[in-house]
Amino acid sequence: QVQLVESGGGLVQAGGSLRLSCAASGSIFRFNGMGWYRQAPGKQRELVAGFTSGGNTIYADSVKGRFTISKDNAKNTVYLQMSSLKPEDTAVYYCSLRAIYWGQGTQVTVSS
Repeated sequence: QVQLVESGGGLVQAGGSLRLSCAASGSIFRFNGMGWYRQAPGKQRELVAGFTSGGNTIYADSVKGRFTISKDNAKNTVYLQMSSLKPEDTAVYYCSLRAIYWGQGTQVTVSS
């Protein structure tokens, strides 16, 4: 069984930064297939950043150059560093393993 717990969301002004954390427990293999998704009100959930099965990183075009996904294998934790935040980044952010296992989500609100 896999459990994912996100933390680090909050309210920030446009241009600010936040770091989200996803603590994982259970059968995680080098975090391949781990990703961060987000869902804004009235919109579909979308992939923001993730690790591919080959261990490479991928990003949505809308966050390239602003967001960075990273991992700490020793802590079983995946991070999402978000910089130069925009109001359109406001959403609930979810950590996921292969889009099968999901965390509870953490709210990120960016004020203009």
